[in-house]
Amino acid sequence: MNSEYYGILEVNKGATASEIKKAYRKLALKYHPDRNENDKGAEEKFKQVNEAYQVLGDKEKRGIYDKYGKKGLDSQGFQGYSDMNMDDLGSIFESIFGGAFNSGFGGAGGGRQKKRKYPLDSAIELELDFKDAVNGCKKDIKYTFKEPCNECDGTGAEDGHIDKCSECQGKGQVFYKQGFMTFSQTCPKCHGEGTSAVRKCKSCVGKGFVEDLNSTTVDIPAGIDNGNRMRVSGKGNVDEYGRSGDLYIEISIKEDDVFVRHDDDIYIEVPILFTQAALGADVIIPTLTGEMTLSLKTGTMDKQQFIFKKEGITNVHTKEKGNLVAQVKITFPKTLNSLQRELLEKLNISFGKQNTHTDNIGEKIGKIKDWFK
Repeated sequence: MNSEYYGILEVNKGATASEIKKAYRKLALKYHPDRNENDKGAEEKFKQVNEAYQVLGDKEKRGIYDKYGKKGLDSQGFQGYSDMNMDDLGSIFESIFGGAFNSGFGGAGGGRQKKRKYPLDSAIELELDFKDAVNGCKKDIKYTFKEPCNECDGTGAEDGHIDKCSECQGKGQVFYKQGFMTFSQTCPKCHGEGTSAVRKCKSCVGKGFVEDLNSTTVDIPAGIDNGNRMRVSGKGNVDEYGRSGDLYIEISIKEDDVFVRHDDDIYIEVPILFTQAALGADVIIPTLTGEMTLSLKTGTMDKQQFIFKKEGITNVHTKEKGNLVAQVKITFPKTLNSLQRELLEKLNISFGKQNTHTDNIGEKIGKIKDWFK
């Protein structure tokens, strides 16, 4: 029983052409010289894999091999891998992989590389709580990624059977005339690939790829801000050669009930009674690390700001800290009891001529009246 070549490709004798091609793709990538520099064992295995595919990947040669073995092939002039130069091997490898690996064949394989159906890099959004963005944290994230469909070998066609696009005849462009002008556009049927599926793959519905779920843990640095983007290497989409792109994480941050962020500075509004503003007072305010005392002097003004150096957010790049800005908001009681009213009236009278606001208003009204005389 002629099983040597089948054993090399790790398939059974009844394997379909598609299964043989998939097996070859897997093993050729595994033992390719570009991935196994100075490894004589891998180089020899690579030669065996290609020799086996030369035979089993060809319907006529496979038939002869199944009936008569290697001797039958020898009688037909097939001498195996030893008769092949590197350019020949490069042509075979390129026909399967689209010229993705050229350096192992002395520059052979200048054909057009197969157009990828999706970008290798992918992106997701991640919303963080304010405190997690300020302090940094670890986050377990789940996301989807794309990889070639195994059923159709990434072609989008049932059994990998693709044909020249009937719309553009393989050009990838369609042309139309308008008057004496000729215009071109990307073929709407094959989307510029020049080929189309005879029948769409049922597993991926002709897309050529499937989406799967993945998870990873990322370290969120302290001080990360809205709009920042993190890169996680090797966690993106996967192509037909097993290479992975990068995953990009777009950061958004929830608003906080207490603090307002502007760059690395944080702002906090401090409500105080009008009596505290008039008399001065010590007010306890929250900070990112706990609390501190805000000392108000007599005559504190509404919206007056007090700056606390280095009490803000750590810059994610420079590691320098911003400031905490406390802004006063003077509040007034909406109702007064009889005692409060009495005391305020006495206070108002006690100011006497110090209360110049009424006199100033009277002077201004008088000037306006003069406009109409």
